[in-house]
Amino acid sequence: MTACLVTHPLDLAKVRLQTASKPGQSLAGMVYQIITKEGFFKIYSGLTASLLRQATYSTARFGIYEFLKESFQEAYQTTPTTSALLPMSMLAGALGGLVGNPSDVVNIRMQNDSTLPIEQRRNYRNAFDGIYRIVKEEQVSSLFRGLTPNLVRGVLMTASQVVTYDIAKSLLVDTLSLDPSKKSTHFSASLLAGLVATTVCSPADVVKTRIMNAKGTSGGAASILTNAIKNEGVGFMFRGWLPSFIRLGPHTIVTFLALEQLRKFRLGMPSE
Repeated sequence: MTACLVTHPLDLAKVRLQTASKPGQSLAGMVYQIITKEGFFKIYSGLTASLLRQATYSTARFGIYEFLKESFQEAYQTTPTTSALLPMSMLAGALGGLVGNPSDVVNIRMQNDSTLPIEQRRNYRNAFDGIYRIVKEEQVSSLFRGLTPNLVRGVLMTASQVVTYDIAKSLLVDTLSLDPSKKSTHFSASLLAGLVATTVCSPADVVKTRIMNAKGTSGGAASILTNAIKNEGVGFMFRGWLPSFIRLGPHTIVTFLALEQLRKFRLGMPSE
């Protein structure tokens, strides 16, 4: 959630670029457009939903991954290898995607609301109001729109992010003899993790964003993917890659720096 506060404006710009009808606008151009046409504080549109998403999706996937990793170490008295970490991270990512899907739907809609015609805007007051109105005005199943690509993204994100971080950190310590307790080591490993995660997750992220932002019940993952490739080309799957990396890079860095401090002071963890 701390990382979310830092990177939310970039996440907002990324969502706007992914749902734009025409490609080509830059990240800076989108941020400038939001500030000049909607007001400075609109770069934090949907912040409550974004925070709720981190409190559900990210808490679940990080917590489950760490629990599975610690359970493996206790059972086998050895550090898990990459072949063991990958299925752990995939399961954690899928469960995180499931838990966080409702808040993600609200998050996407709130961030993109002001781009819609006035008569089509939803005007959710906050994340909880959004969830309530979706259930009241649509149906409970609408909270799980885009679940399939969101599960895929959760699996890809967690596998590429946390496993890459663990591997990169291990290589930096073992190969370059960096101090595993230094923030510079955590920074370098998390930067590499952010780069890998952005590239791996971009296609699923774009499809997920479009499904969740769509109105009505039409537009499944397959049809949206087919139409987008037909009309925009394969490159649409990497629409907004640069703002995604600019957002996910700092987000990953702040997340892991905070996580390492939690580990250092053992907050929320049993005493050794």
